[in-house]
Amino acid sequence: MVLKTFGWSFAVTALGLVAAVFYGGWAGFGVVAILSILEISLSFDNAVVNAGILKKMNAFWQKIFLTIGILIAVFGMRLVFPVVIVAISAQLGPIEAVDLALNDKDQYQQYVTDAHPAIAAFGGMFLLMIFLDFLFEDREHKWLAWLERPLAKLGRIDMLSACIAMIVLLITAMTFATHAHQHGGTHVDKAQTVLISGLAGLITYLVVGGLSGFFEEKLEEGEEREHEAEEEAKRQGKPVSAVKLAGKAAFFMFLYLEVLDASFSFDGVIGAFAITNDIVLMALGLGIGAMYVRSLTVYLVRQGTLDDYVYLEHGAHYAIGALAVILLVTIQYEINEIITGLVGVVLIGASFWSSVRRNKALAAAEGKADSSKAEVSSGV
Repeated sequence: MVLKTFGWSFAVTALGLVAAVFYGGWAGFGVVAILSILEISLSFDNAVVNAGILKKMNAFWQKIFLTIGILIAVFGMRLVFPVVIVAISAQLGPIEAVDLALNDKDQYQQYVTDAHPAIAAFGGMFLLMIFLDFLFEDREHKWLAWLERPLAKLGRIDMLSACIAMIVLLITAMTFATHAHQHGGTHVDKAQTVLISGLAGLITYLVVGGLSGFFEEKLEEGEEREHEAEEEAKRQGKPVSAVKLAGKAAFFMFLYLEVLDASFSFDGVIGAFAITNDIVLMALGLGIGAMYVRSLTVYLVRQGTLDDYVYLEHGAHYAIGALAVILLVTIQYEINEIITGLVGVVLIGASFWSSVRRNKALAAAEGKADSSKAEVSSGV
């Protein structure tokens, strides 16, 4: 099971490390290995959240996620995205941007650093919306019940998540406006950039999340009606409508997953510049890490881990909330990537431990119930 799920990741790791040695010697090997570990540690929460969505999709779309999805994740976000950011921010053509990335790495890094406020605002707002929507949803299992129970009641207010997210964005943008005023107006454009990029992240979440949710609801309705409609569909020689809806639902869920993965990758791409500004080594290291995140997502789905450890999703979403705040803070202040990674690991670790304790308590309660039944039956 492990080899089947992680086989491609192992193969890509071997190829990537060999390529790193040929390209940059043993120093390149070390950089790629460190970047791979960085990406995995920063993205474990991504895998848990992805698994919660992916388990709703059939085997075909799970394969699409692992094949076409990984091409988008590795080549799109880890290789093409930084170059596109440089091309837009520096107003260069794509060929000039690639040439800059390969031949003038310091200048390339500077352009990406200059674009960081826009990237962080977009990703931060997208991830903040995911966290808030999770927090305000009334769910069967509650990890931090003292917090989640009252927030679930507040969640009945329409558009509360979007309102809070916009307030956070306004405060962030106003902070930059104040900063600009104090420093002779040099950062006015940055405040405007943060506001526009943050709104773009919010709109992207609402559009993609709204479409995937809409088609998911339609799919559920279609499944409920499937039995009644089946006979009529057979008589008319047409496929059942639920099958078509499943395709649309799965497509928009896939699209949602890709945008989600892109938002998660922002911190990894930016953090990678603390280790290297060589785009080839960066793509190799982050690409290997991305493969493991994908494989881990599928592994969690196939093992039913989220069903067995019910608080894992909670820990992952709290880690998302922390990452969203960290991204917004990094617009103004520098935060070490180790702190970012550790926050996620600690929150997910705590939720896993809580899930294990819950399972032990349930098993003990069932054992007591069974023994009391045995005593009653023997007494009879």
